[in-house]
Amino acid sequence: MPEKFDVIVVGAGPAGTSCAYTCAKNGLNVLLIERGEYPGAKNVMGGVLYRQQMEELIPDFWKEAPLERPVIEQRFWMMDKESVLSFGYKGLEWGVEPYNNFTVLRAQFDQWFAKKAVEAGALLITETVVTECIVEDGKVVGVRTDRPDGEVFADVVVLADGVNSLLSKQLGFHKEFRPDEVALTVMEVVNLPKDKINDRFNLEDNQGCTIEIFGDSTKGNLGTAFLYTNKESLNIGVGTTLSSMIKAKMKPYELLDYLKNHPMVKPFIAGGESAEYLAHLIPEGGYRSVPKVAGNGVIVVGDAAQLVNAIHREGSNMAMHSGLLAAETVIEAHRLGNFSQSMLNNYREALYNSFIIKDLEKYKDAAHTFEKYPQYFKEYVPMMNQAASKFFTVDGTPKRDKQKQIIKNMTSQRGTLRVLQDLYRAWKAVK
Repeated sequence: MPEKFDVIVVGAGPAGTSCAYTCAKNGLNVLLIERGEYPGAKNVMGGVLYRQQMEELIPDFWKEAPLERPVIEQRFWMMDKESVLSFGYKGLEWGVEPYNNFTVLRAQFDQWFAKKAVEAGALLITETVVTECIVEDGKVVGVRTDRPDGEVFADVVVLADGVNSLLSKQLGFHKEFRPDEVALTVMEVVNLPKDKINDRFNLEDNQGCTIEIFGDSTKGNLGTAFLYTNKESLNIGVGTTLSSMIKAKMKPYELLDYLKNHPMVKPFIAGGESAEYLAHLIPEGGYRSVPKVAGNGVIVVGDAAQLVNAIHREGSNMAMHSGLLAAETVIEAHRLGNFSQSMLNNYREALYNSFIIKDLEKYKDAAHTFEKYPQYFKEYVPMMNQAASKFFTVDGTPKRDKQKQIIKNMTSQRGTLRVLQDLYRAWKAVK
């Protein structure tokens, strides 16, 4: 007879493991299914983990988790072809326990996190693909896997199967996502000695730095690049929406090579040895793309629910918190013996009352605006660099005259009215 669990979680990324850990810790019989050889084998992110949401799950986790460096500095680059306009924040208070956020290598961190779920009582099965949900009388009652006799049953199935989420699509929770609703990110882990990293980024051993790069890093298309410090390696990557990549006829690996050879980036990675190359789709649709997240016997979490805030590079924290909210709903449903959609919609309500949906709603028009009006990346970033170069060049010209010339150059290229319209449109998209 097929085995029956209280809850089956599909996907051992941050969202799925968060849910599995919380359910198991509260005494539920949990099955966690991962298609990769091990948790983290198929998972990719730039490499920044926020402390707060992980702390809610495992207090003082940072004392034992396989973390790289606590981030004490965040830089933002507006990059042109041969220049960078840089701003950011460096705070030593971020380097004091319990820290603010960390750089991580997902292959290591996800295995550690999944081990915590197993220690709490969850059963982890790897190298197993869930092919479909089993539906009886309009209710999800289990999953079918690619293993022999691979049907497994549960009161609730939690889908944490990533951005494509074929399982929730099969259930009719969403249609095929459009090219402007997903981004393709490629990244590379570059090994580099610790002392060189410290010298190049002006850091000490237990200090990390992140650099977010806009403009020429994506050849002026909608998207961002990043450069993050690990203990003895760097994470470097770049991503754009699929629609931008298609329009510009760009190939992802060519874009990464372009970034690595950019004169502003190349000195940071010089002499490094490529250790790993990764590519991954990331949900970029935001608030308007969030699908149905609860049904009879089923809940959708993390990337599968499009829970990524691209403006603030937040994804893993949203995934973990959605997994926690899902677990709390499953625990209550188990207590009441009610696994209907009306009961599991408590997760949806909690999700929409959380910072996750509130932040996604705040930026609901941002990605669409910046893709529809490409001048923000293609024209304004170079303008900003040109203005900075002119203003900071000491050539005997009075600063007031320089300011007038800078304004004149900007308005002559776009027109005064269009510049004002662009500024208002951008403010409205992120206010």
